[in-house]
Amino acid sequence: DEAFAALPDGTVETLLKPENKEKLAAILTYHVVAGKVMSSDIKGDMESPTVNGKSLSIKLMGGKVMINDATVVVPDVNADNGVIHIIDTVLLP
Repeated sequence: DEAFAALPDGTVETLLKPENKEKLAAILTYHVVAGKVMSSDIKGDMESPTVNGKSLSIKLMGGKVMINDATVVVPDVNADNGVIHIIDTVLLP
């Protein structure tokens, strides 16, 4: 929620309009990687394709996992449909 709140004013409201459904879907699917990747699997710099077809840069910096310019603030949250890594920034494709 904090990451979405940090977006420029009106961004979320604009994305929720029916005419922006594809743009919102592209942003949301850019946050999803197929498979189960735990933070302990991160070795150096990596690229990972997302469900929307574009790749994410994943790396270790100063002991923290970075996804593009976002920092993983809570790693390895097991869910029924996979693993969630909570980040501090909304990723934009």
